[in-house]
Amino acid sequence: MNLKEKYNREIKPALQEQLKLTNQLAVPAPVKAVVNIGVGKYRDDQEAQKAIVHDLALLTGQQPQKTFARQAIAGFKIRRGSHVGYKITLRGRKMYDFISRLFNLSLPRTRDFRGLPEKSVDQAGNLTLGIKEHIVFPEISHENVRFIFSLEVVLVSSARSRQEALALFRLLGVPFRVAKKNA
Repeated sequence: MNLKEKYNREIKPALQEQLKLTNQLAVPAPVKAVVNIGVGKYRDDQEAQKAIVHDLALLTGQQPQKTFARQAIAGFKIRRGSHVGYKITLRGRKMYDFISRLFNLSLPRTRDFRGLPEKSVDQAGNLTLGIKEHIVFPEISHENVRFIFSLEVVLVSSARSRQEALALFRLLGVPFRVAKKNA
């Protein structure tokens, strides 16, 4: 059973009961997953750019879209309109598959991973996390990697509050940090 089926069969009814909602359409659901990467030091290296695009396509199952600078920043030698990164928006089945792989396979492989802080969920109900090395994903073979890059993942939900979003993400299997008890 994939995550979408699990959401519809188990998570949605449990969440509706937990939040005491009468309408099924009011139950929070994941809307989209946005994967974002800044090219940074690889901005002028075409070979690195091709490798980044290839690896992102392997991770997400679709081609990334280029992002451009909205304003010039002299300190970083960035002009308005210059290429600064890539982004991919995942919806539907690809989103559920990516979320499942992220929380069940990739994050546990991250070095010194003890869970995500609850403060990574904002007031609008979105979960934001950064991954330092893209090689934690099982699709990337370590032998072929020449350029290691970090990426940002934003999971957008239809939750109307932070508490609804936390309940949704817990039931989806997000590994949040266990709060320390002061003794």
